[in-house]
Amino acid sequence: MAEHTNISTEARQNWMGLLARAPEGDLMALWARYGAKPGFEWLRRPEVGGVMVRGRTGGTGAPFNLGEMTVTRCSLVLEDGTVGHSYVQGRSKSKAGAAAMIDALMQTSAAEAVREQVIVPLKEQMQTEKTDRAAKAAATKVEFFTMVRGED
Repeated sequence: MAEHTNISTEARQNWMGLLARAPEGDLMALWARYGAKPGFEWLRRPEVGGVMVRGRTGGTGAPFNLGEMTVTRCSLVLEDGTVGHSYVQGRSKSKAGAAAMIDALMQTSAAEAVREQVIVPLKEQMQTEKTDRAAKAAATKVEFFTMVRGED
């Protein structure tokens, strides 16, 4: 059995959330460049389903059902016994499989290599895209002002 690293729940939530939100093309390109991938067995093959997305008015109000979203989930176990899971947006079974494999590897001694080759570049790409969208939106911002009439 391979050496497992001690990871916090918050750290795992962060990388799993990043993988779930990542654009499929970006994730799959980085994953394709990653080195040798270990053998594994499916615990749950990728399957497509739906989840109810809930919201809150103003972020703090009473919860309400916002709508449904399509997700793909799967679970796998590496040859060393490490289990990886994934839930990703959309219908991509290959993205779900890659995300589950990355989740499993991030729990092993391969975590640093996966972080350097997949997680960090993916996070940087997504941050760049977010910044670009914000800049594009800011360029269309219109400022209004009111002139006061009749006063000195």
